[in-house]
Amino acid sequence: MKTPLSIRARLIWGALAVLLVFLAGAGWAVQQAYLDSLRTQRFARLQTTIYLLMAGAELNAQGALVMPAALAEPRLSLPGSGLYASIVIPDQGEKWQSPSSLGRALPFQSNQAPGLWHFDTVSLPRDPSVNSTLAGQTFLSASYAVKWSVNDQPLPLVFSVLEDKAEFDKELQTFQYTLWIWLGGTGLLLLLTQTLLLRWGLTPLARVAREIRHIEQGEQVRVEGSYPRELAGLTQNLNLLMDQERGRQTRYKDALDDLAHSLKTPLAALRASLDLPDELPGMVAQQVARMDDIVVHQLGRAGAGGAARFAPQLALAPILSRIRDTLAKVYVDKNLSFALDCPPELSWRMDEGDAFEVLGNVLDNAAKWARHRVLARVWIDGKRLCIRVCDDGPGFADPQALLARRVRLDEQMPGHGIGLAVVSDLVASHQGEFNISRADLGGAQIDIVLHAA
Repeated sequence: MKTPLSIRARLIWGALAVLLVFLAGAGWAVQQAYLDSLRTQRFARLQTTIYLLMAGAELNAQGALVMPAALAEPRLSLPGSGLYASIVIPDQGEKWQSPSSLGRALPFQSNQAPGLWHFDTVSLPRDPSVNSTLAGQTFLSASYAVKWSVNDQPLPLVFSVLEDKAEFDKELQTFQYTLWIWLGGTGLLLLLTQTLLLRWGLTPLARVAREIRHIEQGEQVRVEGSYPRELAGLTQNLNLLMDQERGRQTRYKDALDDLAHSLKTPLAALRASLDLPDELPGMVAQQVARMDDIVVHQLGRAGAGGAARFAPQLALAPILSRIRDTLAKVYVDKNLSFALDCPPELSWRMDEGDAFEVLGNVLDNAAKWARHRVLARVWIDGKRLCIRVCDDGPGFADPQALLARRVRLDEQMPGHGIGLAVVSDLVASHQGEFNISRADLGGAQIDIVLHAA
């Protein structure tokens, strides 16, 4: 499978593509603007030249064109200067051309409507037989037609000026060369700057990756660096996942150690009963039941989910109702009264299995020892989930001693506290609080407080 590009490579290539598109668009726009400006400037100069020709031209009484010996535009008097002029009288077939056009067949405008300006770009045909000197040459053309009054008779005149486009093209090429050199240099500078900025901006990601490699190699156990706001949530969640996984592995190991240790006593009792055949069936039944309780307890401890930041919101009222209905069937002979106080909209981030273990075990313990009543209340206090379960049974003679040896509750008689040991371990895995006291009803009161993940 092909390895995808790194984030840095993606950003650099993306920035390069955007930069090239932007520079190409900007360069084309500036180039077109300069071209239009340059063309307008050149045509304005040609228009000025026509005005100078009009100012110097005269018609005598016979309608013949008379031009001054020295023209106002010096280039018109210099042969091959690149600026050429023509004055045509269409009605008389008379045509005057500037000395600069000597020996050249140029595409002057000879007929057009009076009072109109005409600007264009014209080219000579690429045919050496027609004009070997100027074949294929391009000119900027400007012409203007007027009606000249001679003896009160209007006489049309067409003034036409041509300028070699080579100078225009050279000036445009010089500008284009300079423009693209500067744009290219600017683009390289921007690309270098963007690369440095991206490298600086992605440094925290590289640090996270380096820390994760160190964790994989066993050189550290957590992501320890301080990171920007965008990565802080990621690093915190990574640490939480690693802590949960480490805690789960620790619980598995402890549960296996405790299971092995707890099973030694029942196994020793079974081994000893082998010499007493009459007592063997009863001893087997008793110790198998005890081992079953031990296994259930240790599996509950090992399977504790822990703080569930990534779990969905779980509605607790339906779970309480299901547990109540089940316990009512189990203890139907006691005719217990269950009072549940849990808002229907109350929810908490918690694994559903953990919720059933915690609520089911404390309610089962209360129902087992209650005489008539079991009360359960669940509420949220700020960022804490509070659970209280009370019963009217005999209660615990020494709740503090019970909590002090909760780790070894699996060694008690079956049915006496194993469920509460599971609850205590589950609450501890959620970094919560577990307390046992005497209730106002006379029995036991169990208070559980879980903090928001």
